[in-house]
Amino acid sequence: MLAHQRRAIALSREPSMSRHAAKEPSQRQLRVGEEIRHALSTILLRGDLHDPDLADASITVSEVRVSPDLKHATAFIMPLGGDHKVEALAGLRRAAPFLRGQVARAVRLKFAPSLRFEVDDRFDRAQRIDALLDADRPAVSDDRPADDPEPGKGRGPGDGP
Repeated sequence: MLAHQRRAIALSREPSMSRHAAKEPSQRQLRVGEEIRHALSTILLRGDLHDPDLADASITVSEVRVSPDLKHATAFIMPLGGDHKVEALAGLRRAAPFLRGQVARAVRLKFAPSLRFEVDDRFDRAQRIDALLDADRPAVSDDRPADDPEPGKGRGPGDGP
């Protein structure tokens, strides 16, 4: 048996990542997702939706993730101020077929992607992290001068105790 055949057999026996393992999106997926995000933002801004849950709602589309075959897209949304998330999400899910048609007209693709909507919770997580970091910081006392780096320590080599 040749060396390269032995190597191929050894590599085939090693556990490898599955075909469906999570990997970074391709440049095309990112570009198509951004085009769909822009199209959805424009459609929502125009106010063409006549759903009572979406009436007078200002919705931000923060990100659109597209599947590798470009047939499915998940849009992450957040209503302005973070209020009425559930109602906005329900309204967008009801309007998904209409929005799919509108996106298909705006973004020229071979297939119009099916649209899913999810609430973007990144803002909430960021606020929780900030709150945790602020709670962990020690309070700064105001009795030492602002330019004094550490209380009780000299500023230079000749300023010893």
